[in-house]
Amino acid sequence: MTARINKSGLQVATALVQFIDDKALPGTGISADAFWAGVADIYRRFAPQNAALLVNRDALQSQIDQWHRTHAGKRIDGNAYQAFLRQIGYLVEEPAPFKIGTDGVDAEVATLAGPQLVVPILNARFVLNAANARWGSLYDALYGTDAIPGSASGKGYDPSRGAQVIAWAKAFLDESVPLAMGSWTTFTGGDPALADPAQFVGRRGESLLFRHNGLHIELLIDRSHPIGKSDPAGIADIIMEAALSTIVDLEDSIAAVDAADKVDAYANWLGLMKGDLQANFEKGGRTLTRVLEADREYQTPDGKTLTLHGRSLLFVRNVGHLMTTPAVLLPGGHEAPEGILDGIVTTLIAMHDLKGRGRFHNSRTGSVYIVKPKLHGPEEAGFTNRLFDAIEELLGLRRHTIKVGVMDEERRTSANLAACIAAVKDRIVFINTGFLDRTGDEIHTSMLAGPMIRKGDMKNSAWIAAYENRNVQIGLACGLSGKAQIGKGMWAAPDRMADMLAQKIAHPKTGASTAWVPSPTAAVLHATHYHRVDVFARRAARITEAVDPLERLLSVPLATGHNWSPQEVREELDNNAQGLLGYVVRWVDQGIGCSKVPDIHDVGLMEDRATLRISSQHMANWLLHGVCSTDEVEAALERMAAKVDAQNAGDPLYRPMAGNAATSIAYQAARALVFEGVAQPNGYTEPLLHAFRSRVKQRQSS
Repeated sequence: MTARINKSGLQVATALVQFIDDKALPGTGISADAFWAGVADIYRRFAPQNAALLVNRDALQSQIDQWHRTHAGKRIDGNAYQAFLRQIGYLVEEPAPFKIGTDGVDAEVATLAGPQLVVPILNARFVLNAANARWGSLYDALYGTDAIPGSASGKGYDPSRGAQVIAWAKAFLDESVPLAMGSWTTFTGGDPALADPAQFVGRRGESLLFRHNGLHIELLIDRSHPIGKSDPAGIADIIMEAALSTIVDLEDSIAAVDAADKVDAYANWLGLMKGDLQANFEKGGRTLTRVLEADREYQTPDGKTLTLHGRSLLFVRNVGHLMTTPAVLLPGGHEAPEGILDGIVTTLIAMHDLKGRGRFHNSRTGSVYIVKPKLHGPEEAGFTNRLFDAIEELLGLRRHTIKVGVMDEERRTSANLAACIAAVKDRIVFINTGFLDRTGDEIHTSMLAGPMIRKGDMKNSAWIAAYENRNVQIGLACGLSGKAQIGKGMWAAPDRMADMLAQKIAHPKTGASTAWVPSPTAAVLHATHYHRVDVFARRAARITEAVDPLERLLSVPLATGHNWSPQEVREELDNNAQGLLGYVVRWVDQGIGCSKVPDIHDVGLMEDRATLRISSQHMANWLLHGVCSTDEVEAALERMAAKVDAQNAGDPLYRPMAGNAATSIAYQAARALVFEGVAQPNGYTEPLLHAFRSRVKQRQSS
């Protein structure tokens, strides 16, 4: 049983009360009594609205399901379908042309373009690595990955590999910071004569600092260094400004199912806002301590001091509207909406930054950056805006201190994107696209329309091309450029940096000012793309484009006239089942919400709940429409349980699933996600995952 304390009629887990009263509130100027009374009032006003929004989601889905039943076996008439969606309120009228009014935005969000990390908040070491990924070594990123052909040989430093790295990096310098004459390959030191002298912006000792496309590059000059002493100019490394921003995640990348998990998550956010978060870990037989990096100081050419942020600008991603938390019980005894709690507590904690009580500043403009996921349409965006108004009033913050990032990852938001932006137009700082969640909702929304195309074919479908285009086109039309980020999704394969370098340059070419990367190393390499592409010039070219038509976005990716062979069906089921089991077993058994999970070909992919959503929904869709049978799905799960067991054989905490269907809670969870997938609200995996993870924690505690 969870110990609880009555706080203004709310039954709050004792651990959460102690954290709030003893750690989060002191220094904010807000008393515990006033805080909890305000929290209770917010729940009184907003919990019923939250519930009504979820009822409306279900009502819309029910009507869409019925429409597809009525039109079963017929080609979807785009005009009739769109008219129906307008009639039921799924589509709303486009707002009159407008520009967002957001102000007080940090440069990393408004006027700079560069990589963005997403990191699970429950892992302090990962969080610190991500926050410190503002700066990183280009030499290290190239040397230790497949970004350039080959690999290091032998133990210790491989001079041949080093020469490869240096050649690539200096060619990059020739392109991004060209000399007036000659090449960086033959540069021998001193003050460089640049083709554009304005690119030289400072020095630190002998090291040189340049700026290009808003991003900084530091040449680390050290002739005593093993690398620097063999370089004509003494260049020991090239330090890239990389992850301009990081999303510290309370949502898809963590497994937080109870008050203890929530307190651990909030405590790490508090450590970031106070600047005192640290993590101890073992490496090479030594205990090391990781802390936040300090700011970096340089001397400008005119003798002044230039101070640059030493860390990523931090966003925090709250959970969406769907889930409730046992950390707080409402007066009637029901669990409280978790997203409301996240909004209140993460903003309260950020007040330590706003008041300058931490070691460092996160926002230098006095803003709190909250990413809000899984919003369904402008009605839900408007609810978020009102909720943030109320949180600002509770905490005594000026209006629109809380900035919001709207994740364009649900179909109803994509189809009404301009109206969603309008609903938060004075606090929006972020829109982005995400293939996995968006595809999961695409499948679930049209679940009854028929069998979907194979998962691998989704990226080439008409709707997703329209989705990616419209996100940028509508964002630009609404005036986000210069005030907010327009982002693109994750590169999921952290060990395939050559492929990332070849492909992910497409993101800045769209005019997107940021895109997600899976590691600090990937951030360094992706940063080179923002030197090769002037994002703001691309935006100037794209802003004249007509917005991709809504009809294209709403085209359902049905597999019309499919004739897949039994082998093709088996391959698709195995691929989905392996990804499903590989992720679920870590989430349910070990509480790991994001990790590098081997795929069916043993390629490590960074996966979170979005991966799970698309795989489970795709299998549920094929099962519903008879593409495969229950027996075939069961067989795929059994085959892939054995494969996942083998892939995790080296993990001493791993519990095998194959042959243990009756006792493996993780296997039961994966199975439920498929066989109950049609009934899950909007195809979300959280309700089932939380239920099964709670069973594991109860088993462990007893």
